[in-house]
Amino acid sequence: MVVVAILAAGRGTRMKSNLPKVLHSLGGKSLVERVIETVQPLSPSRQMVIVGYQAEEVKAAMLAIPDLEFVEQSVQLGTGHAIQQLLPYLEGYSGDLLILNGDVPLLRTETLQNLLRIHQEKQNAATILTAYLSNPKGYGRVFCDDHSIVQQIVEEKDCTPAQRQNCCINAGVYCFRWQELAKVLPHLQANNAQREYYLTDAVTQVSPVMAVNVEDYQEILGINDRLQLASAYEILQRRIKEKWMVAGVTIIDPASTTIDDTVELQPDVIIEPQTHLRGNTIIKTGSRIGPGSLIENSQIGENVTVMYSVVTDSIVQVGSRIGPYAHLRGHTEVGSKCRVGNFVELKNTKLGEHTNVAHLSYLGDSTTGKQVNIGAGTITANYDGVKKHQTKIGDRTKTGSNSVLVAPITLGNDVYVAAGSTITEDVPDGCLVIARQRQVVKPEWQQKGTGE
Repeated sequence: MVVVAILAAGRGTRMKSNLPKVLHSLGGKSLVERVIETVQPLSPSRQMVIVGYQAEEVKAAMLAIPDLEFVEQSVQLGTGHAIQQLLPYLEGYSGDLLILNGDVPLLRTETLQNLLRIHQEKQNAATILTAYLSNPKGYGRVFCDDHSIVQQIVEEKDCTPAQRQNCCINAGVYCFRWQELAKVLPHLQANNAQREYYLTDAVTQVSPVMAVNVEDYQEILGINDRLQLASAYEILQRRIKEKWMVAGVTIIDPASTTIDDTVELQPDVIIEPQTHLRGNTIIKTGSRIGPGSLIENSQIGENVTVMYSVVTDSIVQVGSRIGPYAHLRGHTEVGSKCRVGNFVELKNTKLGEHTNVAHLSYLGDSTTGKQVNIGAGTITANYDGVKKHQTKIGDRTKTGSNSVLVAPITLGNDVYVAAGSTITEDVPDGCLVIARQRQVVKPEWQQKGTGE
């Protein structure tokens, strides 16, 4: 049995932000949300988030995450002081306590599983995660014997010059037998340069304590400023793109491509340069995305191409072509083998299969049947200044260039709309509709207009 405690009370002054540090976004998720996701496979009996700075804002940001308990640290006096706040909440508990930091978002679940396994197999009073850094500046140092038993932990501010030469650092991840920790927590002292209560002091007051070294030191990198946030994003992106390339996805230029870890890709997808995949996006086999495209919270079917385009909250079915310079948004659905071409915007629109909207058109709040052809410059006038209205277009209907369909309106099957028409009334099946002024030519107009 394990309880997880996540330290999320600090302000993070080096972020230079009014937003609490743990709520800053990394790849579409907050730092603390990533930590919470990492521990879910451990099946903790309780998940406790210790909050302090802007506590209500932090709580509100995590309302959608189930089974969280919030413990308030009203005054931030160090990590030991934060864990002291758990004493009344864990009274009588006899299992293990896993302590994580809400600003260390790159930890892998496998690393925590290994830490717990060693902790429980060795029956340690405490087990801590450590790493060897070539430049350990900023981290507390851990001193162990030949059997990885911890002898001493010294915060960098309290290290002597000789102690600073030690490259084994404390990752700030701890697993305690709670009953052992609960005995020493009330007796922690703030006898240090920061005048804070360190959790590391509790480590040295229980026995035995073992250090477990993390294989990839990047997992334990904390976020203290915007530079470190950007570095963490680079690491996260490298992990994601390596995973997909190993799984059979071609990424032409990984350096210019970003992919959220919520995205799902199938083998034989090709991602062209300058492409960005966001949110709950699914791209199926054989599709080519980019160059220069943004896909967000959308489903892209098999053998689709999307070039220099933006697709958000939409669905594109098998074999369709999008772009260049198209914009799909607002729950648009493009049927199979459609073409949505240059400078076309679709909003809350459903295209039937084999439908073409080739260029320079806007369809909003619309539904088309199959094999429809939307001529260049066709516009649905869907907004009357108060409400949005629907346009319905039947199978095999064709609109001429520069047509305006004033909603609400329905065009039947096999309708032809003459170029330059403004249609304001429903049109039955099989009709040709013309709605434009008769052309008038006035000879010698220039001479009369200039007075010559």
